Amino acid sequence: MSLTVATLLTATIFFLLGLALVVPSTTVVSLFRGFPRSTAASVVLFSVGTAGFLYRVVHLSPADFGDYKTYLLVGFSVLAVLSFFCVPDFLAVRGLAVCVLVGAMPLLDSAFMEYDHPQRLFMVTPIYLIALPAAIWLGAQPWRMRDFLEWLFRPGPRARVFGGMLLAYGVLLGVVAFTY
Repeated sequence: MSLTVATLLTATIFFLLGLALVVPSTTVVSLFRGFPRSTAASVVLFSVGTAGFLYRVVHLSPADFGDYKTYLLVGFSVLAVLSFFCVPDFLAVRGLAVCVLVGAMPLLDSAFMEYDHPQRLFMVTPIYLIALPAAIWLGAQPWRMRDFLEWLFRPGPRARVFGGMLLAYGVLLGVVAFTY
């Protein structure tokens, strides 16, 4: 993936999330509030995250436990299936965390060793400082997403202000993507 495409993809994610929060309808608010325990989101996000993770396991080199690929593949596949039955609460949040962790690698790889483009830091910084730590934290304590969403959608301008910041950063990243 090129640096321009990675930056545009990150900009699109920020822009769409920000737009959904700036122009909140009752449908959007109910979707956000219902997300942490959503069965449909659990199936989609956890399946996509598991598929991405298992793809990485299949392509391990011998230096990265590649000699044990089959055992790792079977073990993690069994864990993924058992997750739907043993820990179904907040599985959508865990699935989102896995998707963020697996999806961050191609984005960060596109900016690796691109020292001629210091503006790449506009894309890389929020991934390193916000997305990855949040994904790890929410993967371990997924109920915090519910608490955050409850706080965000309390009466007041919080959702619009937060959405405005995401929207503005998405626009900034969109502009930065064309400067490489």
